[in-house]
Amino acid sequence: MNSTVDYFKVEDLLGEEYLLIRDTIRDFVRVEILPTIDQKAQHHEEIPGLMKKLGSVGALGPFVPSAYGGAGLDYMAYGVIMQELEAGDSAIRSAASVQSSLVMYPIYTFGSETQKNKYLPMLASGDWVGAFGLTEPNHGSDPSSMETRLVKDGEGYRLNGAKTWITNAPICDLAVVWAKDEDGKVNGVIVERADAGFSTPEIKDKWSLRASRTGELVFDNIYIPSDRLLPEVSSMRGPLSCLNSARYGISWGVIGAAIDCYQVALQYALERTQFGKPIAAYQLQQKKLAEMVTEITKAQLLSWRLGVLKNDNRATPQQISMAKRNNVNMALQVARESRQILGAMGIVGGYPIMRHMMNLESVITYEGTHDVHLLITGQDITGISGF
Repeated sequence: MNSTVDYFKVEDLLGEEYLLIRDTIRDFVRVEILPTIDQKAQHHEEIPGLMKKLGSVGALGPFVPSAYGGAGLDYMAYGVIMQELEAGDSAIRSAASVQSSLVMYPIYTFGSETQKNKYLPMLASGDWVGAFGLTEPNHGSDPSSMETRLVKDGEGYRLNGAKTWITNAPICDLAVVWAKDEDGKVNGVIVERADAGFSTPEIKDKWSLRASRTGELVFDNIYIPSDRLLPEVSSMRGPLSCLNSARYGISWGVIGAAIDCYQVALQYALERTQFGKPIAAYQLQQKKLAEMVTEITKAQLLSWRLGVLKNDNRATPQQISMAKRNNVNMALQVARESRQILGAMGIVGGYPIMRHMMNLESVITYEGTHDVHLLITGQDITGISGF
């Protein structure tokens, strides 16, 4: 991986601790991800043992205290980690993001002490793989209309329904699933792989996130013991707070993908000669490159400030929505412009740009679509819901 793009000296704002974390993850990506990621994406294969490898460098639940197996870091560190992982591939960042923000976060925040001690260390090490069940076949942007049901049955509950577009579903050992009870309240439950009636069919033939396993979570009258109900939440606040954590990480992660595309395009433009000089000497190519680095810089400053607010517990969901929407769109535009600079070479697997571009087409949709995040900002500034 190339050196950091840092036009406005954001490294000075981060400081040595975060730069050490960044360099550790960057080295991990260079050794464990980059040598095979293009081949894995081409062949729709995951990287073997990825979760344990991520666990070994503290990339899973880094904000979870060390008492529960986490690294005991803060949200700025989490952002830096996500950026470096996505510079490798969005599928790698997605795996870590789901495990951290959508599985470990709700167990840590809403779980019992017994649940924390049982599950978090196994998830932090990557020995167990987690999935997050919110999106359903009929309900994506409107999760409050979920059809998955949790009905009391003796000392426990019965879970019925299905979730779809779930990262890690085919390989998960447990899933944090959100379902409505008989009173219409949204509850989180922990489903384990061994539970009778639990299946995870895989979604194949994806053009995006091809180095990641995606599938469904199907619940056929699964019995859930009462001690696997997350006790500290019974409303949409539960899943939405998880999404806020994940969206924050995405706002950082996509900067890594954008930087990777930009650096490849810049190097290619300096080396590719047409009409007797490097194409970087032509105004239209310089326009593309100058606009890319400008937008990357703006995104860096936005996520850095959001990290400060997150660490102070002052970041609002609306601020997180703005950062997620802006930065993902930025990265996708950088990928598209970078592909144009490379011409036909931009579509081949020897360069990462088309892989990043296809991945970002998923990232701009999941964890809240591009349009929905715009409406969240609109509602915030006008006080009127456009939904």
